[in-house]
Amino acid sequence: MNDRPLELGLDTFGDISRGPDGSLQSDAQTIRNVVDQAVLADEVGLSFFGVGEHHRKDFAVTSPEIVLAAAAARTKNIHLGTAVTVLSSDDPVRVFERFSTLDAVSNGRAEVILGRGSFIESFPLFGYDLRDYEQLFEEKLELFSLLLDEKPVTWSGRTRAALEDADVYPKTENGLKAWVGVGGSPESVVRAARYGYGLVLAIIGGSSARFRPFADLYRRSLEEFGKPQMPISVHSPGHIAATDQQAWEEAYEGVAALNNTIGRERGWPEYNRLRFQHDVGPEGSMYIGSPETVARKIAATVRALGNTRFQLKFASGSISHDRLLSSIELYGTRVLPLVHEMLAETETAGIR
Repeated sequence: MNDRPLELGLDTFGDISRGPDGSLQSDAQTIRNVVDQAVLADEVGLSFFGVGEHHRKDFAVTSPEIVLAAAAARTKNIHLGTAVTVLSSDDPVRVFERFSTLDAVSNGRAEVILGRGSFIESFPLFGYDLRDYEQLFEEKLELFSLLLDEKPVTWSGRTRAALEDADVYPKTENGLKAWVGVGGSPESVVRAARYGYGLVLAIIGGSSARFRPFADLYRRSLEEFGKPQMPISVHSPGHIAATDQQAWEEAYEGVAALNNTIGRERGWPEYNRLRFQHDVGPEGSMYIGSPETVARKIAATVRALGNTRFQLKFASGSISHDRLLSSIELYGTRVLPLVHEMLAETETAGIR
């Protein structure tokens, strides 16, 4: 087990909410709902609230930093970040400026999770060539790493204009916490270690135990690069209700619809109840169920990977705002203490 205390957090992509009558709400209302969800997450003692960046009709949030700034004004303790910022189709200097500004207005609670994104809409939207997919991320991650030192930067590459002794503002008071989100590529894991970023493993298929080699590779790579050991987080979808059956019924329609929408684009088979029941089971990647069921699954993940944060992607497909609020409340008030109890029992029993 890792010596760092476990944090529980939440992620959302701003999936379009449903109203009390079941109808889809507007993008604007969904964004206001996300801010309310962050406020509740803070009130129930969660550690992190992440908002994803997407540029498609399924999700309302294209500018996470603005949503997070609104949440910062209404929260006190919770850390606020992205899940993820698509660095490849953005500018590293502007990303740093936006997040150092967010860090100021949140009194040091900003975090940035950088990634290539699981969708490609932002590339043509902002004029990037998908043939440069790998080089865009590699070069921009290198530049962002230099910017994190908050000193004048000299840099050159092929994907943006060179910088010579360029200073970037505003400066933060205590540095900006940065992570890289990966989907299970060994090369991506090693790259995160090489630049000294925290690692977020996006586990959206299969058992979390299958990702133990990536956690081991990351820790080994940090040591080989002469970097201090950094935290590992896990991002996986989930939903919580009073009972397993209630949680499954509340979540299934939205999960199936989202999977089928993406599946039609990527050639996946039609989603069904049998697949869903596997995904919510012990060997699946969805943390959907009662507080006890979800807590057991999170504790098992921590035992397998030694991660120090777990980020529940709590909205997967359209679901009503009131059900999302209920899920958040159960996560903070029931799941959080249960997970800590289960892990404490593991430590007492001497299980590693």
